[in-house]
Amino acid sequence: MRHARRRVVRRVTRLAAVGGLLLGGAMVTRAVASEPPEVSAVPYSSARAAADTGADLVERLGPSRTAGSWVDEDGRTVVAVTDEKAAAEVRRAGAEAKRVRHSMRELKSATATLRSAPRVTGTAWALDYRSNEVVVRGDSTVSAADWSRLTEVADGIGGFVRMERTEGTFTTRLNGARPILSTAGRCSAGFNVTDGRSEYILTAGHCGPDGSVWFADGAGRDRVGTTVGRSFPGDDYSLVKYDGGRAGAGADVVAVGDGKGVRITGVADPAVGQRVFRSGSTTGLRDGQVTALNATVNYPEGTVSGLVETDVCAEPGDSGGPLFSEGIALGVTSGGSGDCTTGGTTYFQPVTKALSELGMRLIVSARGGASSAPSPAPSASAGQGAAAPGVTGPGSPAPVGGADVSTLLSRLADPRNIGPGLLVVAGSLVALVATRWIRSEQDRKAYRQHYSATWS
Repeated sequence: MRHARRRVVRRVTRLAAVGGLLLGGAMVTRAVASEPPEVSAVPYSSARAAADTGADLVERLGPSRTAGSWVDEDGRTVVAVTDEKAAAEVRRAGAEAKRVRHSMRELKSATATLRSAPRVTGTAWALDYRSNEVVVRGDSTVSAADWSRLTEVADGIGGFVRMERTEGTFTTRLNGARPILSTAGRCSAGFNVTDGRSEYILTAGHCGPDGSVWFADGAGRDRVGTTVGRSFPGDDYSLVKYDGGRAGAGADVVAVGDGKGVRITGVADPAVGQRVFRSGSTTGLRDGQVTALNATVNYPEGTVSGLVETDVCAEPGDSGGPLFSEGIALGVTSGGSGDCTTGGTTYFQPVTKALSELGMRLIVSARGGASSAPSPAPSASAGQGAAAPGVTGPGSPAPVGGADVSTLLSRLADPRNIGPGLLVVAGSLVALVATRWIRSEQDRKAYRQHYSATWS
């Protein structure tokens, strides 16, 4: 038994090192990054600029003349418009116009009708700007009778509501069936935020009620903090207040595995078509694309609206983990269907709304490698200008080190910390590592290639 435990310890240590596990948030919140540039020196990427251009045009033209915007495969802004005059204005702004039949007002009216219908657990819907439709999905738990009734509601709305059945089930990504790293479940840290007095972890609301106590180790000896506020269902965000009130060094870094981290420099709302990355305590770094906005999911625990829909995979335990792109915080993992072997759909709580509702500000990167004063407000801009010579920009992998990370790995490798709960976690992780190692490496390689091109 002692030898078996030693083997488990070695495997857990190896997994933590190569997978970037965010155990209770410790590796996110106590990482140390290489020197980041001043925020004002961060280049304004074409993807971010395209997203901003689309959002500005949609806001200027209004919900009756537009039906959303997205970034196409070439990084160009595309705006859905309902008349030729609006199309001409879009083209004058340097974007591409696509004529559609249904306006944003009509699309949102359709979702309002769906919300007013009897709630069916296991369903979700979102606005598909590119097809100019509302897509309604039903998972494997939805009965034929319920699906038939919901289809009747959709038919009454019109031909722009598309009904789809999906495999698997829509669940929050909390892993309540395995040993926990809090009093409520195993989740992942998202981003560090502050109210100007104390510092907190922003994570998913379904991870646990107020009073949930979080630990950075399976033995429950290294206490991180306590949940002091949340919104779920309806929204899906919560605050974990650090014991002592401070996140520590590297509060502006999120771990992506392989000893690497990403410096966070700002916060924004994502755009449809944007390439994004997610990091989580179960499946590490994954990438994909934003497929829809303003999504609603009817989880068994309740309905959550205003979510970001993506094709990035996630699994139980990834809840609350950060969604980001080019060093910009976008969301925290809420839930979805599928897994990282077969693929799936994952939904995220937008960071901008959570910060606004909570009265918090994101802790962002500043010069000298230290965390700066918090960002003044949720903003779509990461600044403009050229990066300083020899300095990697936000979103580039940066070393994650420091005594606190080493201490965490040492605690994981300490046989005294190996209780039955951690052994179960280790056994589950070992069973998955063979199929996930190759995919994780591919995702990290794609991540590096993407940002080496973006920030060259």
